[in-house]
Amino acid sequence: MKNILVIGGSKGIGNAIINSLVSDNRVFNISRTSPENAHQNLTHYTCNVLTDDLPEIDAVDTIIYCPGSINLKPISRLKLDDFRDDYEINVIGAVKSIQHYLPQLKKGNAPSILLFSTVAAKLGMPFHASVAAAKSAVEGLTKSLGAELAPNIRVNAIAPTVTDTTLAAKLLRNEKMVENIKERHPLKKFLNPEEVANMAIFLISEKAASISGQVFEMDCGIVSFKI
Repeated sequence: MKNILVIGGSKGIGNAIINSLVSDNRVFNISRTSPENAHQNLTHYTCNVLTDDLPEIDAVDTIIYCPGSINLKPISRLKLDDFRDDYEINVIGAVKSIQHYLPQLKKGNAPSILLFSTVAAKLGMPFHASVAAAKSAVEGLTKSLGAELAPNIRVNAIAPTVTDTTLAAKLLRNEKMVENIKERHPLKKFLNPEEVANMAIFLISEKAASISGQVFEMDCGIVSFKI
């Protein structure tokens, strides 16, 4: 039974990850709101990662940092604070968490870190300037930390396309928008949180013991294919 710290596990992809892990692991969740699911193996800490002191956890084998943002505006309407906010949420929060729990992680059982990027870091998309910039920094952090913390701690990231979560609700708010987004992807679909959770579970497992410093695009073909 491993000790897995999920940051941002109350909703969306983070919550799907908790649901997949909690039966067989000790799971610690840090988020501003409590997850709806309760389990004897789940411990929740109500905390704003950016502004609050992080809770003390004695043993950590894996850190999964899930918070993200979808702040889509034309560059003429993006304020510098939008860029700062996206960077804080996506990068500074991850760095703060990793620094705080690194001593425990170094003592962990097959320790690993998992971060989240976006397909917009690779695929130029209008109105994604702030989030793409922040997530590109996450990808750089993944590779740099993967090198620095080798051979003991593995570091990887997942870069999903549109995923059916509350964070993406504005992009999926009516049937026409849903169909348009499906049509843009070569596989004629977008992601559900459970699919992303399955990839996360693989990357923190012993089955991925030789994988570090990688960013895995779960893109339904939108980055990889031109059809």
